[in-house]
Amino acid sequence: MGSTSSGRPTGARDRDDEGRARNARPRDGLGRPLPYGADGVARQPEGVVRTPEQSVVEAQELLDAGKPFHAHEVFEDAWKAGPEEERELWRGLAQLAVGLTHAARGNVTGGARLLRRGAGAVEAWGSPAGAGRPQPYGMDLAGLAAWARELAEDVERYGGSVDAEARAPRLRA
Repeated sequence: MGSTSSGRPTGARDRDDEGRARNARPRDGLGRPLPYGADGVARQPEGVVRTPEQSVVEAQELLDAGKPFHAHEVFEDAWKAGPEEERELWRGLAQLAVGLTHAARGNVTGGARLLRRGAGAVEAWGSPAGAGRPQPYGMDLAGLAAWARELAEDVERYGGSVDAEARAPRLRA
């Protein structure tokens, strides 16, 4: 078996300490893989259990820094570790962050689609008709849905990529 210039065996898969396949390549601020050995942005650790409040605060900090891919990972942890009745909320928030990621990468179709899917999920979760739930953890779900739909329209209308930091949503009103 040969090896790459980084010394990694050709065809070998990156694995974590438990033997699960994990891509260890460095990534840029939008989560795109960079070549082995390149300087990348520190990745969010996976599987971190946070309180909902911590998830909202950490995700907002990442969004404000133009790192929606990393915010998506925080929302994904909340979706996987949180109570069953909140999973659709956190999944919808993760979709919003991934939609912004795709829009920032210039993926018009994927960005608009995920932004709209996430908007529908958070709007349905927070609507009185859906389950009579209050706005969770101080988040403005109606405002997030409106932000996502507006961004989806802009992405489709103008094409290209958006500035993730400049177009980051405010999770709370």
